[in-house]
Amino acid sequence: MSEALAPSLRVRPATVAVVGRPNVGKSALFNRLLGQRLAIVEDTPGVTRDRLYALAEWRNRSFTLVDTGGIDTDVDPEDAIAAGTQAQAESAARDADVIVLVVDAQDGLTPVDQDVAQILRRTRRPVILVANKIESPKHAASVHAEFGGLGFGEPCGVSALHGEGTGDLLDAIVDRLPPEDPTRLEDPELAIALIGQPNVGKSSLLNALLNEERTIVSDVPGTTRDAIDTLFTWKGRTFRLIDTAGVYKKANQHGKIEYYSSLRSLKAIARCDIAVLLIDALKGPTNQDRRLAGIALEERKGLVIVGNKYDLVRELGEYNQSDLTEEIHAQLTFADFAPVTFLSALTKRRLQSLMPIVEKVAENLDRRVPTAKLNAVVRDAVLAHPPPIHSGKPLKLLYCSQPQTHPPLFVFHVNDPDLVPPSYRRFIENTLRSEFDFEGIPLTFEFRSRRDEGDRGDPHGARQG
Repeated sequence: MSEALAPSLRVRPATVAVVGRPNVGKSALFNRLLGQRLAIVEDTPGVTRDRLYALAEWRNRSFTLVDTGGIDTDVDPEDAIAAGTQAQAESAARDADVIVLVVDAQDGLTPVDQDVAQILRRTRRPVILVANKIESPKHAASVHAEFGGLGFGEPCGVSALHGEGTGDLLDAIVDRLPPEDPTRLEDPELAIALIGQPNVGKSSLLNALLNEERTIVSDVPGTTRDAIDTLFTWKGRTFRLIDTAGVYKKANQHGKIEYYSSLRSLKAIARCDIAVLLIDALKGPTNQDRRLAGIALEERKGLVIVGNKYDLVRELGEYNQSDLTEEIHAQLTFADFAPVTFLSALTKRRLQSLMPIVEKVAENLDRRVPTAKLNAVVRDAVLAHPPPIHSGKPLKLLYCSQPQTHPPLFVFHVNDPDLVPPSYRRFIENTLRSEFDFEGIPLTFEFRSRRDEGDRGDPHGARQG
């Protein structure tokens, strides 16, 4: 592990799971406690299907808040997605340090609420009973008599819609958190977003990496609706895997839930370190794949391309991996520096090829080139391929440095930035990529005027820093 990747240990936060039957306002309460719209909220039962994680803070205490799908004990056993949603919620409750059980003050106590309470008693975790939707004084006054019999103490009345009572709820959560344990340490996380079109196999890949059914997998496009965060350890290093909903080309034509799912996917790209773009190896990159790759690079993220469903390609026997890689790079010329691997998330064939590539790209994100070596390489490149002359005025590269990593930023001090044509920028980038390993990493270049910097360096670009 490089010096830039050396771990900086910190205390792992406690976990608080928000659970309850469908459509009682769990996601709205989740968003209200976080102070941002992270979970999708829609007045339709079953919108939340997977676990959604976010870090919250109250009274100088940090904890991981987990939004879950509704637990419905009346679920049809033939409904695999609904059954998977319930299993997800129950698993989150078992893993939590504190459980927030949400009920609907307007609907009153239901048999499903009682069934959910019975399930939670078996976890032997502290449970905070929360009666949501107390917008009217009548409902607010009745919550104690209505829900007190569940056996979790006095209900905490809140309105996730208006924020009423959420401060008291946060106080109650913090009061029940276990003491911070300095022995519960974690390494700094590297965030990886699994992106791609709907039904390309993102959730299957996440489950294969975790070796468990952490996200719900179905052959129905659009099963994943939120961007789901899951911690994953590989060779002693912690990664945060973000399984995103597929991004539709025109998401607003697929309904409100799909529209907001696409927005969450784009936000997931913005907050990741490396984007893993899944494409269908049988079909190759589509226009939508090109758009997603472009967005990841515009956001200055590392990029890895995965050709999924490679088992089906092997059955055809018409193409080898090198031919397919060359074709993908030909169709994604702006991302031809991104590594490509092929696997089958379903059968796990060649699954082991992915994480070494991700780790290598992570190292390249933090790669720093020594200033002397950088200037020597640029000087030799300029001598071999002199800059063009524009309107009788030559471009002079005086000095360069790399002030930033993650991703790398290179600053070139020149006599006039307007004299740098796009073709020479590409020449410089190709030179640096050929000399240093920046596979999978977008490089950023800034050209600054000597007048702006007050820089009187060697006109041949040989001055060292």
